[in-house]
Amino acid sequence: MMTHNHQIRVYYEDTDLAGIVYYANYLKFIERGRSEWVRTLGVDQAQLKAEGGGVFAVRRVVADYRAPAVYDDLLDVQTRYISHSGARLVLHQAVLRAEKLLFEAEVTLVCINDAGRPTALPDRLTRHFGEKPPE
Repeated sequence: MMTHNHQIRVYYEDTDLAGIVYYANYLKFIERGRSEWVRTLGVDQAQLKAEGGGVFAVRRVVADYRAPAVYDDLLDVQTRYISHSGARLVLHQAVLRAEKLLFEAEVTLVCINDAGRPTALPDRLTRHFGEKPPE
């Protein structure tokens, strides 16, 4: 449906002793990609929280590491909407160097309120997804 691209440069601090991107840093890269995707949809996450609209928390990540990235690579982080319902949002995210797939993940997010309880995804976000989720 909708795919967002965000470029990231690999810095020395992103690599491990072997000179490749440390595996946990891919989670940071896709977090940045998600944040930029939400921003391009016109949702200000700080404002959303301040208005009591909740915050997003990662509930589940299923990741597949395919090939290494190294220092100075220019990476594309792709974020693609899959589905949503109630408080849940599912995205597919991929990290590529040129056309080569290096990493991909299915990420499930939940929107939670200040008490840490699930709350409905904000309308200002879901209106971009087409039809409303089932009640």
